[in-house]
Amino acid sequence: MYVDDIAAYVPRSEAEAADKDMMLSYVNQYPDTILTRENKIAHMTASGFILSADGAWVLMAHHNIFKVWAWTGGHADGEGDLLSVALREAREETGAAHIRPLSTQIASLEILPVWGHVKRGEYVCAHQHLNVSYLLTADREGPLTVREGENTKVGWLPADRLLELTNEWQMDEVYTKLLARGRELLGQRAK
Repeated sequence: MYVDDIAAYVPRSEAEAADKDMMLSYVNQYPDTILTRENKIAHMTASGFILSADGAWVLMAHHNIFKVWAWTGGHADGEGDLLSVALREAREETGAAHIRPLSTQIASLEILPVWGHVKRGEYVCAHQHLNVSYLLTADREGPLTVREGENTKVGWLPADRLLELTNEWQMDEVYTKLLARGRELLGQRAK
C-alpha cells in the first residue's frame, strides 16, 4: 500500500522530512480523493528517473506544456501501486525497451507545485503534486518514441551536463539527488 511505503520512507534531508509529513497529512485529510485528480488541491503522482546501466546518461522527455527536458511520470489516477505508475509512464513517454526498477524502494519524496495551465483545451488550476520518485534503468540501445500530446522529443542526456540541459532551476536539487542516489545503487551492483 502506497501509504505504508511513504510512512516507511526514511528522509535524507529536512526538505524530504517536511514533504513526507505534509504528504501523509494530505492522505489522512483526503483519503478518498488523494489518488485522483478529483482532488483539486493536491494529488499523488509518481515519477521515474531513468539511468543508463553505467550511470552516465539520463533518459528524459521534452515536455509539451513546460517546454523543458524532464523526467517521466504522471498522475496515479486511482492506482495505489505507485511504482507501477512510474514504470507505465516511463514506458509510455519514452518507448524505451526494458525499463526496470533499480530498486523497488522509494528513491525520494517531493511536493511539486504546478502552475495553472491549459491541457487538452481545459484550464487546470494551480495545485500540488505529491510525488513519489523511483530510480529506473533502461537499455540505451533501441528506438525511442515521442508520446503525442505529452512530449516533442525523447533522448538520452549526458548525466554530467544534466542541469545545464534541463534548464529548470526548480528541479535542480531533485535531479541532483536522484542522480547521486542512482549512481550509488549502480555502484553497489557493480561490486
